[in-house]
Amino acid sequence: MNEEMELSDFVRDIIKKDLAEGKNDGRVHTRFPPEPNGYLHIGHVKAFGLNFSLAEEFNGKCNLRFDDTNPAKEEDEYVEAIKRDIKWLGYDWEDRLYFASDYFAQLYEFALVLINAGKAYVDDLTADEIREYRGTLTEPGKESPYRNRTIVENLDLFQRMRDGEFENGSKVLRAKIDMSSPNINLRDPVMYRILHEHHHRTGDKWCIYPMYDWAHGQSDSIEGITHSTCSIEFKNHRPLYDWFLDELDIFHPQQIEFARFNMTYTVMSKRALVKLVEGGYVDGWDDPRMTSLAGLRRLGITPQAIRKFIEHIGVGLSLSTIQRSKFDHFIRDDLNKRVPRINCVLNPLKVVLSNYPEDQVEMMEFPNHPDDESKGVREVPFSGELFIDRDDFREEPPKKFWRLAPGREVRLRYGYLITCNEVVKDDDGEITEIRCTIDPDTRGGSAPDGRTVKGTLHWVSAPHALDVEIRLYDRLFNHPFPLDVKEGESFLDHLNPESLQVLARAKAEPSLKDAKPGDRFQFERVGYFCVDPDSRDDKLVFNRTISLRDSWAKIEKQQG
Repeated sequence: MNEEMELSDFVRDIIKKDLAEGKNDGRVHTRFPPEPNGYLHIGHVKAFGLNFSLAEEFNGKCNLRFDDTNPAKEEDEYVEAIKRDIKWLGYDWEDRLYFASDYFAQLYEFALVLINAGKAYVDDLTADEIREYRGTLTEPGKESPYRNRTIVENLDLFQRMRDGEFENGSKVLRAKIDMSSPNINLRDPVMYRILHEHHHRTGDKWCIYPMYDWAHGQSDSIEGITHSTCSIEFKNHRPLYDWFLDELDIFHPQQIEFARFNMTYTVMSKRALVKLVEGGYVDGWDDPRMTSLAGLRRLGITPQAIRKFIEHIGVGLSLSTIQRSKFDHFIRDDLNKRVPRINCVLNPLKVVLSNYPEDQVEMMEFPNHPDDESKGVREVPFSGELFIDRDDFREEPPKKFWRLAPGREVRLRYGYLITCNEVVKDDDGEITEIRCTIDPDTRGGSAPDGRTVKGTLHWVSAPHALDVEIRLYDRLFNHPFPLDVKEGESFLDHLNPESLQVLARAKAEPSLKDAKPGDRFQFERVGYFCVDPDSRDDKLVFNRTISLRDSWAKIEKQQG
């Protein structure tokens, strides 16, 4: 949590009121209940960040519980990824790691209670027939012809369902509530379905699995959860959860709904993210273009930046759409204070200093951070052959181009003032190198006679340069609302073809030779970069986390 401010929102107000009234014996116990069927994305941080923060603020507890009720889509890989991401964000469930599958036996016994009370029945309707019988928002549903089976018959059939006697989809267990209820969730919802699938924890012990709406509230009750937060779309499910808890006469957690958020130029639908991964549109769940936490981590974004961004969004009741540029602001602000500066030339052009002594090497002193002396200084080699960025030279410079051009003098950052005298080209007219002279009296980048130059360039000594690969990541979509598209279109139609550009011949200063995956740097005048796990002993690979300037801000402003 941001220690500089005390967070305030309606959820915290509810908890403060409960504590003041002595509710739940003064306990605050929350939980985060992800389904292990995919990786967490930035939208999930609002949910689990809220729950863990509430426990921390009110001296309570927060459980991590995997709602693993659908073995067809769940994997241990997702369990481990979710745990890793939550830990990375700085939250700790301590010894309170649970699974809905821990409660399968208890949930089965709860189902028997409802059957014996005449509140649940086994139905033979197909899934399509159940949907048809349920009715619409304006028309009531109609009762299943199997709704009035006897308690004895329902107990027998439910036991046989558990024993594996029936095929998938042939029978379900439904709650007997009210087929004419205006709340469609109360029209005899399905509690159990038959699913002959191997479960990642229970193996083949079960072939019937609880529906999410049946497992969710009872799992909260078993764990003694006091405040059960969830997203606003579950508000209409609350009467169903209340009905189950009341009929079972067990501990009743308090459900509190809050709104999710959307962010421009992204998708935060798990289905869409799965489609991106399984369709090969991205390179796995940790592709740096994804909104998954694994992708953001690989991109080089810090957990501190994400937490501050989520705190800034706050907790409310209305769905909000956040401009991606706002998130980018938090990323830049965090990295600017945190990371050291380094010289790296993305698109190298050789500069030969014709009047610099052959084989001479000088060590130039660079601050590791211009605004933080505590980060110290480093020495960078300077020689008669350098690399500058090709974009920093124009043979015929346009107006207001203050960088290097024939006959023009510029400053090499913390080096010398140099003047371009000659341009060398190959047979195709491509510039291969430029030849310059230095003013030897300007070491450090300033002239003793007080003359000034407008251009300052970053550089790397050619004999000492490291070969590095640069991956320039950009937004995955070129549409601000990829999921809000015209009929007949897909969000995949709006993938940004320029979301990744690979520069294989970049050159970096030698101080980077010991950099490790996950290390972050600001490349002077270029942007923020992170060492990628694909790095090898013979070549470092860097991902661009974010540029120094927001080239998308004007576009977002125009789009409103």
